[in-house]
Formats: sequence, C-alpha cells, structure tokens
Amino acid sequence: MTAPLSDTFDLADARGWWFVQRGREVLLDETGGVPCGPNPLLGLDPLPVLQVGEFDGIPCFAVELPLDAPFGGFFGDPKRLYDSLPLPARTPLSRALEVLEWDRTHRFCGSCGAPTEHRGAAIVRHCSNDACGREHFPRVSPVVIMAVERGEEILLGRSHHFPPGVYSVLAGFVDAGESAEQAVHREIFEETALTIRDVRYFASQPWPFPHSLMLGFQAQWAGGEIVCDPREIEDAAFFHVDRLPKTFRFSSTLSFWLIQDFCKRHGRPWPDGV
Repeated sequence: MTAPLSDTFDLADARGWWFVQRGREVLLDETGGVPCGPNPLLGLDPLPVLQVGEFDGIPCFAVELPLDAPFGGFFGDPKRLYDSLPLPARTPLSRALEVLEWDRTHRFCGSCGAPTEHRGAAIVRHCSNDACGREHFPRVSPVVIMAVERGEEILLGRSHHFPPGVYSVLAGFVDAGESAEQAVHREIFEETALTIRDVRYFASQPWPFPHSLMLGFQAQWAGGEIVCDPREIEDAAFFHVDRLPKTFRFSSTLSFWLIQDFCKRHGRPWPDGV
C-alpha cells in the first residue's frame, strides 16, 4: 500500500480517521474510539502527517503529537483501543502505530548517519546523502507464539512483567536465519527445556507494539521436564483444562485465540482472566 506523505501537511479541510499518538497513548473521541471527521488538531503548529491508506473509503491520517503540545484532548491506552475495535478496524490502527514508530526512529540513515527524508508517495525514508542513497522501509519483526499441549493440559508461563498470578502461552522473536517452525522448537527448549512435536500453524496477527507480526502455532509435548530459564520467564507449568490460572482476556490477541481454541476443543469454558 502506498500513501502520500508530507512533512507539513495543510489539513485545514481534511476529513478522515485520525490516529494521533502522544507518548504511549492515542487520541480518543467521546465514545472512546478513533476520531473520525475534520482535523482535531487545528490551531496547533504544522505537524508531520502521514496518510496510511483508507478504511471504509475514508482516508486514515497518522500524526505524532509532541508531549508538550498545547492540546487538551482525551488520550488512552492503544492496546485497550485495539481490543475494543472490530477486526477490520484494527488494520489501519496497526498500520498507523507501526508507521509512526518507524518514522520516529528512522530520521537518520543507519548506514551513513545522514538525515533521511520522504520523497514521493511510498512509505519509505530516503537517505539525503546521494553517495549513500539507502532506502529505509517500515520494519516488521516476526514473533512466534505457541500453545504446547499434553493431553488435557496446556503449557503456560509467566513473564517477569506480568501482573501477579497471570499466565499466558509462550512467545519469542524469530532469530536471523531460522524458520518460524525452528523458532518454535528453539524458544520452547530455551525457556523450559522441553522438546515438542507436531508443530502446526494456527493463525497470524499484526501486533503494533511496536512492530511485530505474531505467528501462532500449536504443538504437542514430546518429552522432558520443565526447567525455566530465569532470564526469560519467571515460571511455567502444564495446567489442566479444568484448572487453568488467570490469563489475559484481550480478545484481539493470538494468546487469547490459542487458549480459547484449547478450551473449546476440550469442551470447557474460558478460565478467569484479567
């Protein structure tokens, strides 16, 4: 997808969906959703604006608002917003958040250090040093997330930053030079010392926090006893479908879908969550 970009768009008459990020939060309308309509930032100094496609035939604009900008709108957690949106509406939000992250972190060329700039309609920053000429596109980082099952049990773990008592399926970044399936085997072994078999693809999901592509898998336990790597996770265990711990209840996440699928296949209700 391409989109016109500008460093100082004049959007006095523009109407569209407005994905406005300030720090770690996004601008919300009075209903707690994404603002749609005229530019809500009129009166502020000109801001860099990126058009990131369309949704329902309406342009989508992504803007990063400085923390000290004199603007009194209501801002909220983008993860909460992401979870409340219908599935089709998550795509432009994901794109806006990822493109803003890329635009903010690629102002200088990683090859020669010269400033980068927008040229034309593509989502790309060009090195301003003609002797270098590197092009910098938005980065996407593949992450595997997997449900390992052992009969009526599922492997769940706790990250050090999870709320107390909350567990989830395990996940990790794909390393350079390995396939997603290899990453599933490696991550499970590194974090728990377990071996697995029958790895099969489940689903994928963009996760714009900040720029991941989640690749969901299911697998069967093959052998070993759990030995947690304390550098990676705080705890892990196999939990019976009737005795699952608290888990995250964000219905927009692959972790939710994987655990929900496990429960459904064993005819059990969803467990308590946060």
